[in-house]
Amino acid sequence: MGRRLELLGFGNALVDIEFSITDSELAATGLRKSGMTLADRQQQQQLFRILLAKHPGRQSSGGSAANTIVAYAQFGGIAGYISALGMDKEADFYSAEFERLGIALFAERLPTEPTGTCLVLITPDGERTMQTYLGASDCFERSMFDPRWLDAAQWLYIEGYKLTSSAGADAVFEMVHQARRRGVQVALSMSDVFVVTTCRDMFAELLPQIDMLFCNDREGRAYVGSDDREEAFLALSAAVPNLAYTLGPDGSIICVDGHVVRIPAYRVKVLDTNGAGDMYAGAFLYGLLHGWGIERSGHAASRAAAQIVAQFGARYHGDHRELIEGLGDPHRGGEVPTLLAGSIEPNDASNSPS
Repeated sequence: MGRRLELLGFGNALVDIEFSITDSELAATGLRKSGMTLADRQQQQQLFRILLAKHPGRQSSGGSAANTIVAYAQFGGIAGYISALGMDKEADFYSAEFERLGIALFAERLPTEPTGTCLVLITPDGERTMQTYLGASDCFERSMFDPRWLDAAQWLYIEGYKLTSSAGADAVFEMVHQARRRGVQVALSMSDVFVVTTCRDMFAELLPQIDMLFCNDREGRAYVGSDDREEAFLALSAAVPNLAYTLGPDGSIICVDGHVVRIPAYRVKVLDTNGAGDMYAGAFLYGLLHGWGIERSGHAASRAAAQIVAQFGARYHGDHRELIEGLGDPHRGGEVPTLLAGSIEPNDASNSPS
């Protein structure tokens, strides 16, 4: 029997609440710009009230690996997602989107914890800074994982953020072990410099067991311990069979089975970098799993990621298939078109967790 899922993701299930703020307002929060900071519920609610008093919020379902899985499904792939949710309106909001998109959701509802939420703060330069309360997502334990879920999958995609908790890390290692036993290929995202620096030993243990690594230049250099971009790329490409190394406005470098391709960035006016790496991974994996080859997949990923930074929100509001049409020629250039007419804005956050 053939596998029913092409891509199965594991990560945090979070409701994103995004605010556009000034640099001085960001400085007042004490958060590390462009990074992710974990917070407890009380800390997050305090910041949420301050932000909502001055700015309208935009609400959408999120989580790094979830963004990748959603993008993959909207390109036309068959996907599933593993996480945990609370028993609240945020969980209903979250699961409804996955049902609408036809994504199999393996998410236990926990009565003891609310659904996780992430405040995403966007400054005028388009950089995103996040404060995250993991909520129910942080309660996902190894015992909740059913290895039979992998029997339906070709690839398993894991976000590095799950390594920041002992329960999450334990689940990651079990999933990778079970995937290897079943012949399921594994892709891993480094997620954030904070994750790399705090979980370096776990990454070192995981890399020999994975088939593809996604990281950006800051994460790659942090892991290798070098200020040299080329040195970091070469070190990581020697550590894993396949590597997608993104460089922001300088595009990306991809190494697949020893074949290295440089992909340029598509030029856009940057509004919000939130979700760019997630979209890149979703588009690249879609191309790779559908026989597009490295260059065409890389161009699709670069173009899709560019469109994400040209809008607000981590989820593309237009037609995903139209976004990557015409990329059969790997040498095709040009700028990304502006947002499609009739695009849908994320939900207003005025009725978000209070």
